[in-house]
Amino acid sequence: MAHAVEIRDLHKSFGSLEVLKGIDFDVEPGQVVCVIGPSGSGKSTLLRCVNLLEQPTAGTVVVEGVELTHRDVDIDAARRRVGMVFQQFNLFPHMTVLQNVMIAQRRVLKRGKAEAERIARENLDRVGLSEKAASYPAQLSGGQQQRVAIARALAMSPSLMLFDEPTSALDPELVGDVLTVMRKLAEEGMTMLVVTHEMAFAREVADRVVFMDGGVIVEDGPPAQVIGAPRHERTKSFLRRVLDPTHTDV
Repeated sequence: MAHAVEIRDLHKSFGSLEVLKGIDFDVEPGQVVCVIGPSGSGKSTLLRCVNLLEQPTAGTVVVEGVELTHRDVDIDAARRRVGMVFQQFNLFPHMTVLQNVMIAQRRVLKRGKAEAERIARENLDRVGLSEKAASYPAQLSGGQQQRVAIARALAMSPSLMLFDEPTSALDPELVGDVLTVMRKLAEEGMTMLVVTHEMAFAREVADRVVFMDGGVIVEDGPPAQVIGAPRHERTKSFLRRVLDPTHTDV
C-alpha cells in the first residue's frame, strides 16, 4: 500500500538559517501522527512544506503518489486533497459560518450552491455547530471558530488533514471541544499530521509520535515509547519541562 505522505531528504532554509536538515518521514493511510518538540524545532515548517505553503530548499514531498515538489506538478489540484487547520482561524468576518464553509467549495471545487450548502451543513454537524450556521465569527468563541475552520477544511473532501497547533490560541477551557472533534476524525480513519503541545491528546489518539529538535527527527515511535519511555536524553528533557512546567534541569 502506498504511503499517504512520503518525505525524503527534506531541507528548508530561510536565508542562512537551515530550519529542516534532511527529514525522512512517512505517514500511512489512516494514521494519526503527532509531531512534538520545542519552539523553533521545525515542526510547523515541516507541516507547511507538506502542502507547499513553504517551498522546500531540497528534497521531495509525495502525497498520495503525487510528487508535490516536481516542477511540473499541478499544485492547486494536488492541494485540494490536503486540508489544513492553522493556529489562527482565518475566517471571513463579514460572512456567516455557513458562507465561510461554502466559499472555497464554490470557488475552488466549482460545486453548485445547493451541493456546497448541503456539504457545509453536513460538516458543521460533524463538528457540533449546525445551530451556528447563520452566526458570524465574532459571535463565536475561539473554540467554536476553530471548529468552523475544521469544518471548512473537511468540506473540501480531503484525504489528509494537517493541523498546526490548532489549540494554541485557545483559552484552556475551550481546548477540549476542538480535541474532541479531532479525536472523532481519527476514529473515522482520517489521515492526520498534527503539530501539537497537547501531550494527553498525542498519548491517547496518535498512532505515532515524532519528536523534533533543531531541524531533525530525534525520536519516532508509538506514544507509549516516545512519551512514556523516551530513549533520547533530549526527548526526556523536553517532556520533563512540558509535563512538569515547574521542573528545571540543573
